[in-house]
Amino acid sequence: MKPLRVLHLGKFYSPVRGGMETALRTLCGGHNETIQPRALVMNRARKTTHEVVEGVKVTRAASWVTVGAVAVAPTLPVWLARAEADVIVIHEPNPMALLAYFIVRPKAPLIVWYHSEVIRPDRRYRMFYRPLLDFALRRVARVVVASPPMVDAPALAALAEKCTVITYGLEPERYLATAAISERATTLRQAGRGPLLLFIGRLVPYKGLDILIQALVEVDAQLAIVGDGPRRAEIQARIAALGLGERVRVVGEVSDDERLAWLHACDALVLPSTTRQEAFGMVQLEAMMCGRPVVSTDLPTGVPWVNVNGMTGLVVAAGDVAALTTALQRIVGDEELRAAMGARARQRAATVFTADRMRSAAANLFREVSQACS
Repeated sequence: MKPLRVLHLGKFYSPVRGGMETALRTLCGGHNETIQPRALVMNRARKTTHEVVEGVKVTRAASWVTVGAVAVAPTLPVWLARAEADVIVIHEPNPMALLAYFIVRPKAPLIVWYHSEVIRPDRRYRMFYRPLLDFALRRVARVVVASPPMVDAPALAALAEKCTVITYGLEPERYLATAAISERATTLRQAGRGPLLLFIGRLVPYKGLDILIQALVEVDAQLAIVGDGPRRAEIQARIAALGLGERVRVVGEVSDDERLAWLHACDALVLPSTTRQEAFGMVQLEAMMCGRPVVSTDLPTGVPWVNVNGMTGLVVAAGDVAALTTALQRIVGDEELRAAMGARARQRAATVFTADRMRSAAANLFREVSQACS
């Protein structure tokens, strides 16, 4: 039997980091001879490269310029037209991939993997992005979302019968603490005083870091902020203005090993996001795999579905400083609670959110769509 050729149109590919990139890497890895995945993504340089990453063929189309958060890759339609595929998967949001699909209009059946919403009330979204998305959704065979709440996303209102939930998954063995990771985690934890809270993510407005920093004023704990982004200077200024410089570290980007050490060093992860742009919170899974409880927000997305309130962590009202303060005080003040929630978090992650489950469900869907459209 010939393997099913699945072409993934993503934004970027490993080693570029991000929730979508992590999901794409997981999907493309670990398949047997029945599925042949290939990734067509954008490069961050002005050249096109063809390489094999962990056994997966990856084409990175040259990006000439970045407009806002969008890399413009004019040759992406060319590479899409040349690709041979039995099934095409567009990882959305991805305006450049949508544009390439609109131009080429390939015959292979289409799956849209709807990772998150684009919340853009401005004219550019209404005039350019939304028509491209609507075009793809009119032709789509199936839509994949990572959690049940995302079926109700406004853009998918007319497509409920085509939606399939395939939750994200991670490789549990990647989150085990080796001797070196444990030693580094101890060093990180001892660098400050008191329980250690951790934030990991892009420093952008919807992540709610201003809410977290304000809440920390009344919480006897230290905070490490791992990640970078356009709000870094503003966040550092806010930390200084509140007199939190001795308790809050803005670490910036780190290596994979250092990120894992921070996850094992912390007492709890905090994800204080404030809008639906936070559709799932992959970093929650990472913390849960490491046996750490999570404090997150009650967004109408997969975030509180992943982190179950009172079981794997605490869930508070988005944008509510007082509610976040109370939750953080509770979690840092009760070591037994942290341990119990952390153990349940690890169990939930290792049972529900594994890479094997994700890949198996995806492979079944790819075969189903290919057979239905043949």
